[in-house]
Amino acid sequence: MEPNVVVAGWGQVVQPKNLKKEPQDPMGLMHQASLEAARKVGSEKILNRLDGIMVVRTLSRNYPAPDKQLAADLGATPKFTHVSGIGGNSPQTLINMAAGMIADNKLDSILIAGAETYIQRGPHAEKVESALFRGIPENYPGDDRIGSTPLENQHGMEHPMQGFPLFETALWADSGLDLNSYLMKIGTMWSSFSKTAAEHPFAWTRDIKTPKDIITPGPFNRPIAFPYTKLMNSFVTVDQGAAIILMSETAAKKYEMKNRQKVYFLGGGYAEDRQRFMIEKSDFTSSPPLQAAVKKALIRSSLPLEKLDCFDLYSCFPCAVSIAKKMIGIRDDDPRSLTLTGGLGFFGGPGNNYNLHAVATLAEKISNGAQSNGLVTALGWFMHKHAAGVYGSEPNPREIKEDHIEDQKNPLTGNPPMNIKEEMIGTGIIETYTVIFSIEQTPSYALIYGKNEDNHRFVARTRHDPDIFKYLMQKSRVGERVKLRFDQAAHINLAEPE
Repeated sequence: MEPNVVVAGWGQVVQPKNLKKEPQDPMGLMHQASLEAARKVGSEKILNRLDGIMVVRTLSRNYPAPDKQLAADLGATPKFTHVSGIGGNSPQTLINMAAGMIADNKLDSILIAGAETYIQRGPHAEKVESALFRGIPENYPGDDRIGSTPLENQHGMEHPMQGFPLFETALWADSGLDLNSYLMKIGTMWSSFSKTAAEHPFAWTRDIKTPKDIITPGPFNRPIAFPYTKLMNSFVTVDQGAAIILMSETAAKKYEMKNRQKVYFLGGGYAEDRQRFMIEKSDFTSSPPLQAAVKKALIRSSLPLEKLDCFDLYSCFPCAVSIAKKMIGIRDDDPRSLTLTGGLGFFGGPGNNYNLHAVATLAEKISNGAQSNGLVTALGWFMHKHAAGVYGSEPNPREIKEDHIEDQKNPLTGNPPMNIKEEMIGTGIIETYTVIFSIEQTPSYALIYGKNEDNHRFVARTRHDPDIFKYLMQKSRVGERVKLRFDQAAHINLAEPE
C-alpha cells in the first residue's frame, strides 16, 4: 500500500518595504522560509536530510540553478532537485509532482520553496512596476515565458494587466448589468479580499478597502485598463517567500509535531487549454482547463464540492475568481471563503509563487483546527495552465502516485484554437475589449477582440479618439459591429464603431 502524503511543515516570510536591516535576496527569503517550515516539522535537521528540493522559478532575479543553490545554502544533499517553469500554476504543479513521487516510494521528504524581491531600495531605486520578467534570461529554455502571440503584441496586448481586463469586459456583458452595478458587484468581492489580507500576518498590505475605494479612479488608484483600476490588479512589487515540506506519513512520525492536526495532501489536478492564447479563445467567460483541473482534484481527493470547508481561488484579477466560481459551481451566495490570504491584489503577488503562500496558509488553518479541508487553485498566463489541490485533516484511501504522470501525458482540454485572420478588411462583431490608460490616467488606446463574418478571430485597435474611448466605456459594446481596415504602415488592424 502506498504511503499517505502529509504537509509536514510550512513557512512564510515577508520583507517590509521600510526595512531597517540589509535586505535578503530571493534565495535568502527561500532559506528563511525553509527554516520556518523545518521548525514546523519539529527539527531544522530535516533540511540536511531532504530527499528532494523543488524551487518555483524566480522572476525578480535570475539564478542559473536555484535548486542546487538552495540545497547548498541549506547544507542538503538531495537525491532529486527540480526548478519549475513560468506561471502562477507552478507551486501546485510541483506539489502534485512531489506528492506522486512520495506516494510511489521514490522519496520520503521534499522541500518546495519560492520567493521574490521586487522592492528597489536605496537612493537610486528604479521603477519596477512593469519589470515583471527582468530576471528571466533571453535564452530561457522552453516557450512558457511566452503568454501572447506576435500579432497580439503588435496590437498592444502582451502583459496580464492588458489581457485580463478582456475577460472582465466579457463577463460584464454576460451579466446584463449596467457598468456601475457590475463594478460594485466585483468591488464588493474585492473589498472582502482586502479584509482577509488585513488579518493575515504575512500580507503585503493590511489596508481594508471599500468597494467604492476599489472601483473609483483617483490619484492613488489610477485606471490601468478598462474596467480595472490599480486596486483591481495584482500587487507584484513585493518581497515575499514561502516553503512547504511534503513527507510520507511514516517519515513524518519521526519528528515532533505535538498538539496539532495532521495535514494530508488528498489529491491534485492539472490541465492546459488547447486555446492557449487570448486570440485563440472562443469564449472569454469560461475556462475548460480550470474546470478539468478542479474536477480531477476533487475526484482524486474523494471529497465532493459540498464537503469542502473553504477555497483559495487564484486571484490575480477579479475575473479569474469569477470564472473559477462559474467553472467549479460555487454560487454567489455560498458562505465559504474564496480566499485564505487576501489574494494577489492585497496579500501580494510574488511572481510565480503566490499559490505556495495559499497552500501554507491552508496548512496552518487545518493544523490548528480552523478548517478541516480546502481547495486551492492556481493558473498560469491568460487562463492557459491550471493546477488544483485538495488538502484535509483525514487521509485519502485512494492511490495518487500516477495522477501527476497522467496529467502531464495528456494535459490538453477544451476546443481547438479559433482560426485567426491577421489582416482584416470589412465588418466584425465585438466579443470583448479594453481601453488601456497611460501613466497620466488618460486613455492611450483601445483593444478589440472579435470575429468576422466567416467566424475568424481578429484583434484590432481603434483610433486615438476620446469619443471612441467614451463610447466603449459608457455601456457594453459586446455584440456590436465595427468596420475594419488594415493599416499597412503600422501593421495593425483598425476598428471603427459603426
